[in-house]
Amino acid sequence: MSEPAAPDIDPAAAEVVREVLSHQRRMRDGGCAGRVCLRCVRHHLDAVHGAMKDGRRIDFVLPAFPTKSPNPAKVLGPLPDLAEELALRFLNDLCERISEVYAPGAAIMICSDGRVFNDLLGVSDDDVTAYARALDAMITRIGARRLGQFSLDDVYRGAGHEDMRTMLAAGHAPSLEELREEVRGGGAPLAMYRGITRFMLEDLSGPAWTGTRSALQRRCRDLAYRVIQRSRAWGNLLDRLFPTAVRLSIHPQPCSTGKIGILLAGTPDAWLTPWHSVAVETAGGYTLMKRAEAEEAGAELVFAGGRPSHYVLEQAGAAHGPLQRACA
Repeated sequence: MSEPAAPDIDPAAAEVVREVLSHQRRMRDGGCAGRVCLRCVRHHLDAVHGAMKDGRRIDFVLPAFPTKSPNPAKVLGPLPDLAEELALRFLNDLCERISEVYAPGAAIMICSDGRVFNDLLGVSDDDVTAYARALDAMITRIGARRLGQFSLDDVYRGAGHEDMRTMLAAGHAPSLEELREEVRGGGAPLAMYRGITRFMLEDLSGPAWTGTRSALQRRCRDLAYRVIQRSRAWGNLLDRLFPTAVRLSIHPQPCSTGKIGILLAGTPDAWLTPWHSVAVETAGGYTLMKRAEAEEAGAELVFAGGRPSHYVLEQAGAAHGPLQRACA
């Protein structure tokens, strides 16, 4: 009996990369062209091809799902809701589609960075722990067998949470002056800094802030550098721990760089994420919006399991203000 034909790895690898890039989160003026950027395809082929050549599962690493924004104008509360569930389902389905192209399939390790910088956001470590546990339960409940979670708690087992952050920064972070020099050079570092500053300003603009707007802006500009510093340290550590994995990012990325920016849900804002927003069901499907914007549009709040889950936006009722309804 003749041996079965070997799979044509190069076309299959290209198809896998194209599938991922079809959900690409792009940086404005980042250089990508076309629905799927061919330069980005070529840039990530080697990592996918290497896994296929060895017959290994294709592993992806995604620093994401940190903790809910502390600003109640953006989210429904401190625990994951339908916004996260939809994102988890999308990521698991993406891996399932890859398995149709390549039998060993793919898996995504969600490397939660909540513990990395929650103190800078004013979010307690208890809230980070509760969010991570609820996310684990959600992954199990929806049967997302191709997803896993990894966090700073898995790196520095038994250490105090503040000690974890100190050890991470000491061993893997660039200096703040190095980051400032990068930002002064413009391009992608400047865009990242501006995006993080905007999010910090939104997150910290809640009722807890009693100072002036200008003082908050100054604070957020400083905090943005520290968030980027901690995030860079986390990324450097993940590169060492998962050297063969393909890196994904929830931030928009420039063309042909080491990370693939990936959209987790439909949203007109390329920076908006499930943990900075709420899921809103519309006639065209689900989208992400800030909670205050959904309520201003007259969206109806839906509960599931006794907790707020998401909103439904029906244009006919838009003039009547936000309502509530129960969801099984």
